[in-house]
Amino acid sequence: MTSLNWTDLGLPSPSKETRVVVAMSGGVDSSVVASLLAEAGYDVVGITLQLYDYGAKIEKKNTCCAGQDIYDAAQVAQKMGFPHYVLDYESVFRTSVMDDFADSYLRGETPVPCIRCNQQVKFKDLLKTARDLGATALATGHYVQRKMSDRAELHQAVDPLKDQSYFLFTTQQEELDFLLFPLGGLTKAQTREHALRFGLEVAEKPDSQDICFVPNGKYAEVITKLRPGALEPGNIVHVEGEVLGRHPGIIHYTVGQRKGLSVNARHDNEAPLYVVRLDPEKNQVVVGPKEALATQTFPLKDLNWLSPESLEGMKCTVKTRSSQTPLEATLSLKDGRAHVTLQKPEYSISPGQACVFYERTRVLGGGWISRL
Repeated sequence: MTSLNWTDLGLPSPSKETRVVVAMSGGVDSSVVASLLAEAGYDVVGITLQLYDYGAKIEKKNTCCAGQDIYDAAQVAQKMGFPHYVLDYESVFRTSVMDDFADSYLRGETPVPCIRCNQQVKFKDLLKTARDLGATALATGHYVQRKMSDRAELHQAVDPLKDQSYFLFTTQQEELDFLLFPLGGLTKAQTREHALRFGLEVAEKPDSQDICFVPNGKYAEVITKLRPGALEPGNIVHVEGEVLGRHPGIIHYTVGQRKGLSVNARHDNEAPLYVVRLDPEKNQVVVGPKEALATQTFPLKDLNWLSPESLEGMKCTVKTRSSQTPLEATLSLKDGRAHVTLQKPEYSISPGQACVFYERTRVLGGGWISRL
């Protein structure tokens, strides 16, 4: 069983005088974090955020933040002997995450709501709550590493299959100085071993897979509830200008999509068609051959830069999706905005996605891909 060195993780020696607030989702990861801290002798306080109306949720396994998860978190706290509180953050979550999610789709973008949730809720309001409670740190169950050099750095987890650094690129330096990620040096199997050792009922609980407020993965249904009238039909147009058919609403489409277009090639020898871009102003889905998707340079907005080095001319690797193999790239500044130039053209890059920069395992920062 792998033991944790709390000093290396940024905490003083275990003591009931050292309070650590743990963000508890009710899953196995955050439950193990809280249990390890309590076992070590820290003054642990567990907090679970109620993010939306659970009574309206369709029951489905593999989604996070459900009513069952609040119960599970409370059971862990009771078993391990530390206090647990539930905070109502429905209003904040609706405004900062759900509304942004819907509006992003209506702008023809591909949003990443889990990043917005970390940025606007978990690492903002919850971190403030932890400080108000006199905590030394806020600990979470994310699979990332916080390493110290001249300052705290964000690094990928040792388990590449569980690494969540992509979803945390918006973390500010002052937040990183206060955060603790005890699972970054463990594999998922090791985490479950700890859960079994503690006798936690969540030891075999499956990982969250879907976005918590999008049960069954039906994005369009959620968007139409949040934004009535969002399903406005329009034209499917070839990149060369020809109208090929009709669509029921651009929210049903994403850049790079090939299946479900309901249009045929213009002639027998034409290559398969893909969604090349979405035009919300004209309410058009623009399609074309795969070559039309190729993107090598693109701008970013809302940049978050965590490195002390200059961005201009930096060579690094980037990810535009969390599970993507890192791409070689060069960063630059133009007209006050960051630009990414890939070593080779990439396909299916979409506005609204996050682009995260890495130097080996270290997260340099990132931004949101703007209109191409």
